[in-house]
Amino acid sequence: MYLLGYDIGSSSIKAALVDATSGKAIAVVQHPEAEMSIISEQIGWAEQNPETWWENLCIATHKLLMQTKISAKDIKSIGISYQMHGLVLVDKNQKVLRPSIIWCDSRAVEIGNKAFEAIGQEKSLKHHLNSPGNFTASKLKWVKENEPEIYAQIDKMMLPGDYIAMKLTGEISTTISGLSEGILWDFKEKEVAKLVLAEYGLDEKMIPEIRPTFSIQGKMTSTAANSTGLVEGIPVTYRAGDQPNNALSLNVLKTGEVAATGGTSGVVYGVVDKPVYDLQSRVNGFAHVSYTKEKTQIGILLCINGAGIQYAWMRQHAAKSAISYSEMEEMAASVSIGSDSLVVLPFGNGAERMLNNANVGSYICNLQLNQHGHAHLYRAALEGIAFSFVYGIEVLKEMGLDLGIMRVGNDNLFQSAVFSNTIATLVNSQIDVVETTGAVGAAKASGVGSRVYASLEEALKEVTVLKSYMPQEGKKGTYRRAYERWERELERVIDNR
Repeated sequence: MYLLGYDIGSSSIKAALVDATSGKAIAVVQHPEAEMSIISEQIGWAEQNPETWWENLCIATHKLLMQTKISAKDIKSIGISYQMHGLVLVDKNQKVLRPSIIWCDSRAVEIGNKAFEAIGQEKSLKHHLNSPGNFTASKLKWVKENEPEIYAQIDKMMLPGDYIAMKLTGEISTTISGLSEGILWDFKEKEVAKLVLAEYGLDEKMIPEIRPTFSIQGKMTSTAANSTGLVEGIPVTYRAGDQPNNALSLNVLKTGEVAATGGTSGVVYGVVDKPVYDLQSRVNGFAHVSYTKEKTQIGILLCINGAGIQYAWMRQHAAKSAISYSEMEEMAASVSIGSDSLVVLPFGNGAERMLNNANVGSYICNLQLNQHGHAHLYRAALEGIAFSFVYGIEVLKEMGLDLGIMRVGNDNLFQSAVFSNTIATLVNSQIDVVETTGAVGAAKASGVGSRVYASLEEALKEVTVLKSYMPQEGKKGTYRRAYERWERELERVIDNR
């Protein structure tokens, strides 16, 4: 018996099969191999076609079945992890009405800011833990104001994971955790966020039916089975945004535990057992996967939009042709801490929440033409992204989170010792690297929803630590000076905007 998990990212679609008995991942595949394109018709805009996610999911599923030779009849259930905060709109025939406005799109910042003032900052934070900001509800309001002909055709608004579940099952539904990431859940009243809907003039009928995160959320249709190579009737039993799911995958479920990821965006995610919020709304609180109306568990999320995308840009546009990330890491490690005063600010992927929604852009500062080369650029990029993590972690510490230990997946930026050692040393944290992925975590979580496992603890018992990065005690002063130089450049750029 096997469990199937999907991770619907903005870069690629991952699919994983887990042996339900042993808890071991059998295989993980992704499609496409290169990053999916993002449509950006204006500065600060970011869209993707939901149909592309579905097409790539079908290809990834066929690849997975072909690689493993496992019969689709032996798959017990499906779990879905997905890129958060996106907006998908469909009509009554489940036809997509426009490209999805995805997580890093910043067109609705001012809409959210005005709503924050109109609702009242304190009132909004107490009810939603966040400003409406640039999240899904604000994106829907943007469509209402700017594309009324599309808005008039909307039957349901969905998050990316809701769309994938619809394509698999033919049913449209959502979860409390999902609604909370769109600022569409009221934590105080424990219902759909009517304050936000009223402020934006949005019809509550557009909100899909709410179903538990761990539950049968629909069964695979014959049409979906034909497209994916699976069999009709397999249930979808779990759905969550990528960051709550990443925390679950790393077995971060209890109060005080912290997870981090370094993909296209960078995230630090800590679990608390009561509604808390940052008065400046620089970090966000969402319903964790284990949240229910009876049990309060909140995930406090620090998100840096400009993370892995900065390093990918460096590889694509500034690196030597055909260089691998491992070769870039080797070159970066040959340069001293601080990159000989070269500084990279990685904020070039939309408005940054932790910078009060400023869209400051990416900068290469203090480039010395007779001193700096490719290796300096690679190290400065890794350090710049790491420094942005450190900058945001200070906010989490102000909120009382203990970052003595962080758990991270064995992929993306945390595979870099330059990157990981920089963070570990500056925040005095042990970073434990765990062999898992979001797709594997989603597969295991589906086993809870389908009652293969009695609990999350049982589902995640095979999570093991591969290696740990420890603070480099003798180098703290050097790292601190490099960080302070980076911080001065950031402040200078912000002040001159």
